[in-house]
Amino acid sequence: MTTKPERRRPVNRNLPPMNILAIGAHPDDIEIGCGGSLIKYAQHGHQIHLMIVTKGEQGGHEAVRRREQETAARLIGARRIFWGTHEDTKVGVDRKLIQSIEKVITEVDPLFIFVHYGDDTHQDHRHLATCTVTATRYTRNVLFYEGPTTQNFTPTVFVNIDSVLDKKLKALKSHGSQVMKTNIEGLSIIDVARASANFRGIQGRVRNAEGFIPLRLFINID
Repeated sequence: MTTKPERRRPVNRNLPPMNILAIGAHPDDIEIGCGGSLIKYAQHGHQIHLMIVTKGEQGGHEAVRRREQETAARLIGARRIFWGTHEDTKVGVDRKLIQSIEKVITEVDPLFIFVHYGDDTHQDHRHLATCTVTATRYTRNVLFYEGPTTQNFTPTVFVNIDSVLDKKLKALKSHGSQVMKTNIEGLSIIDVARASANFRGIQGRVRNAEGFIPLRLFINID
């Protein structure tokens, strides 16, 4: 005996825009970690917000790095940057940082949060990830991204960024003072980002992708 298949419900294409929050320790961290995904969210009408915990003053002039980040944010399509007050290279696991993240979360009310992965050789990235885990304890979707100093990163969530890779690289190029600071002779951060996108794309069976490890990820079935 055969049964009549259930009629599929139409896809709701009029969903309200989501608030998305990306958190980084320094200017340019967000662009390399999840810039492509943020660009795609913005293109679909969602609201992008950035939180940068330090001014990146150990890697260059504070005013220059701020201008670079503001330019990159416009290219991504971000609506606002929340600037933290922590010192570059001195971000610690402390109550002050947890509360500052919580304050931004309360204001933005994000459905998705992106942040550094905890296994990282840079102490600012590592400590920010730890504090974010506590600050996001009531947030439904929290995803960790990778950067050049991330270790032991095995993503299980992928976003196809092939259509926006050039825009991601353009946003990264906005951080002109940092482009060649990879500590790898002859290799720019643009080269690193392109290679990473290709590698994660191969893992996800697309041309170019960003990979993420979820702390929590809800799959909604209406």
